[in-house]
Amino acid sequence: MNQKLMTVLLSLVLLLLVLLNSMYTVKQSEKAVRLRFGRVVETNLPPGLGFKIPFVDEVRRFDGRVIALDLRSAEYITQEKKRLIVDSYVIWRIASVEKFYTATGGLLENAQRLLMPRINEGLRNKFGEHTVDDVVSGQREALMTNLTAEVNGLTKTEFGIQVMDIRVKKIELPATVSDAVYSRMRAERAREAREHRAKGKELAEGIRADADRQVRILRAEAYRAAEIIRGQGDAQAAAVYAKAYSADKNFYEFYRSLSAYRQSFSNQKDVFVLGPKGEFFRYLEKSK
Repeated sequence: MNQKLMTVLLSLVLLLLVLLNSMYTVKQSEKAVRLRFGRVVETNLPPGLGFKIPFVDEVRRFDGRVIALDLRSAEYITQEKKRLIVDSYVIWRIASVEKFYTATGGLLENAQRLLMPRINEGLRNKFGEHTVDDVVSGQREALMTNLTAEVNGLTKTEFGIQVMDIRVKKIELPATVSDAVYSRMRAERAREAREHRAKGKELAEGIRADADRQVRILRAEAYRAAEIIRGQGDAQAAAVYAKAYSADKNFYEFYRSLSAYRQSFSNQKDVFVLGPKGEFFRYLEKSK
C-alpha cells in the first residue's frame, strides 16, 4: 500500500513537472522566441499562455518596450577643425526577435556594445561634415534625423534593432578652448560696452549743448524784455522829473541837491576834496 501510494505520488509529481515545463507565458510588454536545442524554431510568440515540448523547447523572453541608452561623452571634430565634446543618447527597441537573439544572445549589454560604435561613427561623420553653428543650432534637427535614419538602416538589418531617435544632450568645448572662447567673448562684450558708452556720452553732450543753448536764448530774451521794461520805466521817470522840473524849477533843484547830499554823506568814512565855493555846496552856503 505504501509502495503503491509512493508510486502514485511520484507519478503525479512527474506529471506536474512535465505539465509545468510544457507551459509558458509571455507578457504584453515582452517579445519571445522558442528554441529547440538552441536553434530558433518560432519567433514573435503571441502574448499570453502557450505550450511547448517539455525539456526540449525553451522560451526566451526579451523586453519589447522602448529603451533609452546614454552614450559616453566623446570628442568630435567639426568641418572647421574645431573640437567639441558631445554627450548624446539613443532610443531603440527590438524590431526582429530572431535577429536580435542571433546577434546579441538576448543580452542588453551586447546590444549596447553593438550600437555604440555605429552611433559614434555616425556622429563623427556628421560633425565632420558640418560647422559648429550647424550642429549647435542651425541644422541640428535635420542632422539628427538623417543620422537616425542611417544608423537605423544598419542596425535593423544586422541586429534586428530599430533605432527610433538619436539626440544630443549637451555640447561643450574642451577646457583649453573654452578659456580662449570666454576671453574672446569678454573682449567682445567689453568692446560693445565701450561703444554703447561712447554713443551715450555723445548723446548726452548733444542734449547738454541743446540745453545750454536754450538757457542762453531764454536769458537773452529775459534780458531784452527787462531792458525794454527798464527803458520804459526810465522814460516814465524822466517824464515825471521833467514835469516836476517844469512846475517849480527852484524846488526841483533844491530837492535834487538834498538827494545828492544824502547819497554823498551816507558813509562817514568817505573823504571829499572839493572847494567850498563850488556849485555842490551852494545850498549849504545859503543856509548859514
